[in-house]
Amino acid sequence: MNKFTADRIFLSDGRIHNDKAIITDANGRILDVIDKSDAGEAVQHLHGLLVPGFINTHCHLELSHMKGKVNTGTGLIPFIESVVTTRGAGEEEIQNAIEQAEDEMLNSGIVAVGDISNQVDTFRVKSTSKLRYYTFIECFDFMQEEKGQETFDQYKAVFDQINLAEGSKISLVPHAPYSVSDTLYKLIHEANADDDTISIHNQETPPENELFFTGSGGFVDFYRSFGVELKGFTPTGRSSIHSALPHLNPKNRNLFVHNTLTTEEDIRATQNVLPNTFWATCANANLYIENRLPNYQNFLNTNAKLTIGTDSLTSNWQLNVLEEMKTIQKFQSYVPLETLLTWATINGAEALGFDDTLGSFVKGKTPGIVLIEGMSANSLKNTTSKRII
Repeated sequence: MNKFTADRIFLSDGRIHNDKAIITDANGRILDVIDKSDAGEAVQHLHGLLVPGFINTHCHLELSHMKGKVNTGTGLIPFIESVVTTRGAGEEEIQNAIEQAEDEMLNSGIVAVGDISNQVDTFRVKSTSKLRYYTFIECFDFMQEEKGQETFDQYKAVFDQINLAEGSKISLVPHAPYSVSDTLYKLIHEANADDDTISIHNQETPPENELFFTGSGGFVDFYRSFGVELKGFTPTGRSSIHSALPHLNPKNRNLFVHNTLTTEEDIRATQNVLPNTFWATCANANLYIENRLPNYQNFLNTNAKLTIGTDSLTSNWQLNVLEEMKTIQKFQSYVPLETLLTWATINGAEALGFDDTLGSFVKGKTPGIVLIEGMSANSLKNTTSKRII
């Protein structure tokens, strides 16, 4: 039995307490949360804030070898072009980078990851990982209806090669509204169960909405550069997320990623159609690629369930959920600390369907215990995080 107290502890009621203690067994399973005064002897007193292990709901671990290879501030379309044209590398380089990136996540207090995979590169690490992974096999056919079945078969072959570690999950998902045909949407929907999580990139850049409003803009030129003409595409006259909603299953957990330009009206409309909706924000990646952030007040106003992702080392300086919270707090300081911690823990666990064991200090769970050190009042500015269990 282990007993932990700290200056402050973030508990499952969404509040920070200074008078509690956590009791675990040797494997980190929560046995009880009690008053500090009742903890008795052999208590570990820690200085800082104790929180459950972090949930990174959006990552591209397979791109870890591309750290520093793509320029910042280019905008999404040039960024995608750079990734497509420069992601090739030797197997040893790719595997070493994946292992180092996973170690970085583990050491910073991340316990679970929603990870995008287009290829099998991460599967070896995932088969024996200490992290709990939800692998999203991401499909795209550049909105070419005639390519839908062929594309689906290609990614289903990747899906079939994974060796899932205990507690991990996998589903086939659409890449983004601007890159998936109606046919491919339908095949993805048919392949997944109702209790799966579906991840989809959403509203990262103005040309995305422009494509659906008018049928013009940067994505038309982007596809043309790859020899693809959007001959069968008809603009919907609505934003990209409105255009995606008819293709998504209300019974799934639907996780929209980035949401840089998502409005309050977009959020309300989506949550009315898809009641089990989550929103992943990757603040540092948004700054790296587009030099802009979502308006988080839109999500607070709508009681939206935000989660936190890191995106990849291609679009970020590190894979660290605490650093994402720091960035949000720096630029939109009205977001309460308790809210940020909720996004980083229980909301992420719920989004990935991992809240059976992760996300909160609740009896019977094994959420991991992370210590945030160096806090001044509620500021995360000079803090670091480390795993306790």
